[in-house]
Amino acid sequence: MVCEALNRAIEKTLQVYNGEILPEATFETALGADSIDMAQILKLVEEELKISIPAAEWAEVKTVGEAAELIGRHSDG
Repeated sequence: MVCEALNRAIEKTLQVYNGEILPEATFETALGADSIDMAQILKLVEEELKISIPAAEWAEVKTVGEAAELIGRHSDG
């Protein structure tokens, strides 16, 4: 559930698709995300999973895998 929600948010925000969304992919370099994109991805994930992630923790995220781990720590699924 966490990975699916994250992937949907990435796809919607960055217009990249599942085959390009790998755990080791960096948001900035590999996926072309900027800080506004990252904020949008966080918002979409929080809304879908009904969770809240502190912005300071999200700011430390560099890869898709790190994002999934962080989201997993804040959700039930």
